[in-house]
Amino acid sequence: MCDVDAGAISPRAWRLLRVAAGYDQRAVERELDGVRQAHVSMLESGSRSLSHERRRVLLALYAAELDTEQISVIVHQF
Repeated sequence: MCDVDAGAISPRAWRLLRVAAGYDQRAVERELDGVRQAHVSMLESGSRSLSHERRRVLLALYAAELDTEQISVIVHQF
């Protein structure tokens, strides 16, 4: 996996990572136990964050579909 700190990702970058990886919010809910569409929505809006462990798992899900450069560019530009 990439060397990006899941705690340092902005809400906008989380949304862009999800879309770039080909997931909608409901698909994330189906893929990850304990993560609901509402959790993803709040993370992406900046109104609430997930635990560090859940953000790390979410990043790993997206990283399985993206290469390290794609992740780095999204995280650092947004």
